Amino acid sequence: MELIRGLNGLTDRRRGCVVTIGTFDGVHLGHQALLESLAMHGRRLGRPAMVLTFEPMPREYLAAASCPARLTTFRERWQVFERLGVEVLWLLRFAESLRTLSGEAFAALLAQRLRAPVVVVGHDFRFGRNGEASAEMLRAAGERLGFVTEIVPPVRLDGERVSSSAVRAALAAGQFAQAGRLLGRPYTMSGRVVRGEQLGRRLGYPTANLRLERRRSPVDGIFAVRVHGIGAAPLPAVASLGRRPTVGGGAMLLEVHVFDFSADLYGRRIEVEFVAKLRDEARFDDLETLVAQMHRDAEAARTILKI
Repeated sequence: MELIRGLNGLTDRRRGCVVTIGTFDGVHLGHQALLESLAMHGRRLGRPAMVLTFEPMPREYLAAASCPARLTTFRERWQVFERLGVEVLWLLRFAESLRTLSGEAFAALLAQRLRAPVVVVGHDFRFGRNGEASAEMLRAAGERLGFVTEIVPPVRLDGERVSSSAVRAALAAGQFAQAGRLLGRPYTMSGRVVRGEQLGRRLGYPTANLRLERRRSPVDGIFAVRVHGIGAAPLPAVASLGRRPTVGGGAMLLEVHVFDFSADLYGRRIEVEFVAKLRDEARFDDLETLVAQMHRDAEAARTILKI
């Protein structure tokens, strides 16, 4: 998949793509319906399939303090797009110049800068200054400017509209199977293993540590998980995602203890699949009490993972 950054990154070679537009947080079944329609138009017209998306996500820019936690990082979205056959990803920086662009000017950008023959959007798509324009307004603009707009209806699962909010609600309730159904794949986090303070090793539970950096997590606590990327098959593990209040706290950290595994993972990229929540994070009076609870967590995770 090719990455194009910014308005000036778009060259003549990539003009004429069929395109879909959005933040695609989670790339859930609703988003996948857009991508399926996009691919169909691409095959029909013999044009590359392009996703136009934004960093930061618009809500992160407009209301950083109150925006919901991300389901996927940019890299994670990239990986899912690639698996789903997207050929070009056009990334625009969401800042004042884009925030204040009128709906008509945004539609003109698609027609004149991209020369898109087909634009695929969801039923609830909003664009332009203060979200002034709707999907139907884009369709009308396309008729004037020379592109066709397909508006994809909502996808429903068991009567519920599939959305990023529904995925977050399932995760918050510890319903990982339901979140996976909405996503069309298990809920995971991925990252590069970094060196920690090695307290887990001293306590008998060496961990592979992933920093969340600026990412706000939609989940926290202690979990039964599976780890992808270090073996031919996913490996069972127990994980803690939180601030480690018993040992002084700090930045959010995902710590994963892979059962019956001892190889060095520093610098490796791994993907952690969340299977079940065991409990909330808690502060213990001393390390002895903490270790006793870690033993119980490990046994609970082994039971859930059937090892």
